[in-house]
Amino acid sequence: MSIVKIKDKTFETSISEEEIKQRVKELAQRLSKDLEGKNPLMLAVLNGSFIFAADLMREMTIPCEISFVKLASYQGTTSTGKIKEVIGINEDLSGRTIVIVEDIVESGKTMKRMVETLGTRNPASIHICSLFVKPEKLEVDLDIEYAAFSIPNAFIVGYGLDYDQQGRHLKDIYSLKED
Repeated sequence: MSIVKIKDKTFETSISEEEIKQRVKELAQRLSKDLEGKNPLMLAVLNGSFIFAADLMREMTIPCEISFVKLASYQGTTSTGKIKEVIGINEDLSGRTIVIVEDIVESGKTMKRMVETLGTRNPASIHICSLFVKPEKLEVDLDIEYAAFSIPNAFIVGYGLDYDQQGRHLKDIYSLKED
């Protein structure tokens, strides 16, 4: 078990890079099978999902496209509860199969708002694909069809996820170590 210090917090390894890569590959296989013939538009939520989205795209076996949207609801280790769309979507979503690619779903409020917003643009379907889901934190009803990991309510960093913009570069996932 590896320990890293980021700013004022200590984190320890909780999920290895190998395990992440295996789960991402499995998700891509499921998506490719389920969405065959549809040319889905993957909408990656920045900043946290950029590494996951890139790895997921490389494992896809069907034609698909990618675009990015940026939503903000975090400061440090806590969600502000206020969701603000920073970078919008320029693509025409009418009749498209949309896959939202998210790093982590906690309360689900951000994802619910995103699904509602996208729904007004007449897509054929909207699917949620998240690297991590914290079931005990979910506050809204969401159909998360594609989730790599169901995790407990711990603060995590690595593989694109950050603590105050630090730690995204880590290849493994690290959980906050309680003092």
